Amino acid sequence: MAPERSNLIINALPAELKASLLARLQPVDLPVGTVLSNPGQPPPFAHFMTSGIASVVTFMSDGLGAEVGVIGREGLVEAINLLGPGAAPTTAFIQSEGSALRMPFAELQRLFLLHASLTHRILECVQSQGFMLSQLAACHGLHEIEERLARWLLMVRDRLESDHFELTQEFLAEMLGARRTSVTLAAGTLQRSGLIRYSRGRIHVIDGEGLESAACECYPIVRDLVMRLYSSK
Repeated sequence: MAPERSNLIINALPAELKASLLARLQPVDLPVGTVLSNPGQPPPFAHFMTSGIASVVTFMSDGLGAEVGVIGREGLVEAINLLGPGAAPTTAFIQSEGSALRMPFAELQRLFLLHASLTHRILECVQSQGFMLSQLAACHGLHEIEERLARWLLMVRDRLESDHFELTQEFLAEMLGARRTSVTLAAGTLQRSGLIRYSRGRIHVIDGEGLESAACECYPIVRDLVMRLYSSK
């Protein structure tokens, strides 16, 4: 396991509550593909991400899916489920190998209602995810695949804090709600422009500034949503 385990929600809590919560949380490693929640079912655990990335995906009856949320160590994967009795129609799973601090979801529900500061920070997380969802919905409908791929690669880079990561074409297509052939062509365009190197599922961001220029206007919007999280008292 990674020696450093940090989640921004937990870090933003008052010291006494933070210590109490950490005493209840269990560190877990999360391999790629680990399913954290299923559509229409209450999540068994709550995961405060400390590394890696969780994706929230909506799947259709034909098996095709599109990503509607991406969560790194700034978030709580199951935060939306704390708002009421409804069950989310999405699937949450690990997109990039990582780790989390987890507890039974029912226990977090009780603490969420008991501690105002925890409630405030989790609601802040949910609001940010909602804003991001609305931006990504517009992005999927209005922007070209090359722009969306550049935006998505930058979002992954920011959360992993690394220019190197592994993602297959099939996975990229699922995240972008596009066909594999379209993703192959878009990745080839970015590679020929000298912005990335992509081979056998391994991605290396070579020119971050150039990739930002190639990305759609949605990237700085969703980036700033995360950067502003938990800055208020």
